Amino acid sequence: MIKPSLRSLLKEVDNKYSLVVITAKRARQLVAGKEASIDIESNNPVTISTNEIDKGLIEYTPYDGDEN
Repeated sequence: MIKPSLRSLLKEVDNKYSLVVITAKRARQLVAGKEASIDIESNNPVTISTNEIDKGLIEYTPYDGDEN
């Protein structure tokens, strides 16, 4: 069982592709030394970032397709 669930994560993000990009970007920030926004037992940056997303602690702006 994956925790948090994909269904729960998709309530915070508009689609699976955005979820992957946001999770990867945040995980890279954690590897680079940024502090985690939550207290969690795991040291895995992907686990930490998905839990931050699930708690609504990561903000992002969805791409609207308009470059102008």
